[in-house]
Amino acid sequence: MKIKPFFCLFLFGVFSISAYSQNVKLLNINQLNERIKNGKDSTYVVNFWATWCAPCIKELPHFEKLSAENKSDKLAVLLVSLDFKSKLTSNVVPFVKRKKLKNEVFLLNESSPQEFIDRIDPSWSGSIPATLFIKGDKRKFVESEFTYEQLLTEYKKL
Repeated sequence: MKIKPFFCLFLFGVFSISAYSQNVKLLNINQLNERIKNGKDSTYVVNFWATWCAPCIKELPHFEKLSAENKSDKLAVLLVSLDFKSKLTSNVVPFVKRKKLKNEVFLLNESSPQEFIDRIDPSWSGSIPATLFIKGDKRKFVESEFTYEQLLTEYKKL
């Protein structure tokens, strides 16, 4: 029995996407807070973004660069997608793969936006991109797009 080349390519695609989807995990706000509280890193930069948000996509390389250039620091950059859960395999995973994102990527698994928005920061209007900086007891929330220089400045202020 001969297996058609197209079928092999299809199977390769299915398995490579499913294997890669391990890099994009679903998590809720409680799990995000636990990840930060129990993490081994001293500084967290948590960026809230979506695949449909042009300013978010524009600034994602800055977070990758921040992480790469500060490898010796105890820094964790967490990229939290606000795409719908139903878009995980159709949009988010292919996007992450195409952009070759190396930071931890999560998809927020929450049903009530206003509830999770208030738990992240009460001042958050809900617009994205938005970034939360955490170091020890210090927290700073910024609801705007960053240039790399602005991002680096905010990180170094911590």
